Amino acid sequence: MARADLLTKLVSFGVSGDKARFRKVAETIIAEERAKQHTVLADKLTKILRQAKPEPTSMNNGNIASVSTHRIDNLLHDVSPQKRLEDLILPEDVEQICREVVKEHHRADLLRSYSLEPRNRLLFIGPPGNGKTSLAEGLAESLMVPLYIVRYEGVVGTYLGETAVRLKRLIEHACTRKCVLFFDEFETLGKERGDIHETGEIKRVVSSLLMQIDTLPSHVVVIGATNHPELLDRAVWRRFQVRMVLPEPTRVRIEEWFERFQRRLNIELGYTSGTLAKKLYGFNFAEIEEFGTTVFRQYVLEQPNAKMKEIISRTIKQWATRSVKVEQEK
Repeated sequence: MARADLLTKLVSFGVSGDKARFRKVAETIIAEERAKQHTVLADKLTKILRQAKPEPTSMNNGNIASVSTHRIDNLLHDVSPQKRLEDLILPEDVEQICREVVKEHHRADLLRSYSLEPRNRLLFIGPPGNGKTSLAEGLAESLMVPLYIVRYEGVVGTYLGETAVRLKRLIEHACTRKCVLFFDEFETLGKERGDIHETGEIKRVVSSLLMQIDTLPSHVVVIGATNHPELLDRAVWRRFQVRMVLPEPTRVRIEEWFERFQRRLNIELGYTSGTLAKKLYGFNFAEIEEFGTTVFRQYVLEQPNAKMKEIISRTIKQWATRSVKVEQEK
């Protein structure tokens, strides 16, 4: 049974003709029923809500882009979160903010009793390979909700208005569920509208995206991640209540990673964590994770005579060569 306060608001907004608020409350009710595993009821309510406002279509040179025929799994990648916040090596300020956001959502009822809502719009900024996607997954795991990763290849269309229509479709799908909605490379859709090199279509998409973000209920945590914050439209920044920078790892962070790595494997590495951090300083977390996986894979394959120190020495030399090639290509 839906909460009394939600039912009261639903009837009140319905009687007053406030369609936007009526829809938002209805989506919250659907999300809560789905979280209680009342999927039949949630699906019925979702169907009724969609029928109340027919999906728009867009036409270009006789071609019709109908959102209703575009499968939702072409727009979103549904991930069951496995990584935990505890598993990630984060700057202290980032970790603290994440804990606060999780606490707000776990105690949302208390906040709403004071007419407050938990923060649900987060922007992650930083170079690639330093944990933006992993942090989104960790937040979803802590909130105990699915992670929906936007598929740009399915969202960005060829015809006029098609992208905006598909974007609206995925937002409406997410609104009826408690979830984390993750836009990686957010600048793909949130480009600066003042850029003279961008077409009018891109500007319409940005405007549509901003309006969609404004209407998101608080039970949908939307996360935008970008490697190029300078490309984002200025209005995008105002939509996000929380902005976090995920920098490249320091030696201290890399050392912490290797300490955890050694504990997880329960194998002596033959080098101190400080030495390894010094040798691999300059690589991002994704590359360090790959290094660890490569070393462990070789250790397993060379059993029963595997010598971890020799494997690490060999792998470091290989990676040093790869690093030089990458710098030359730059």
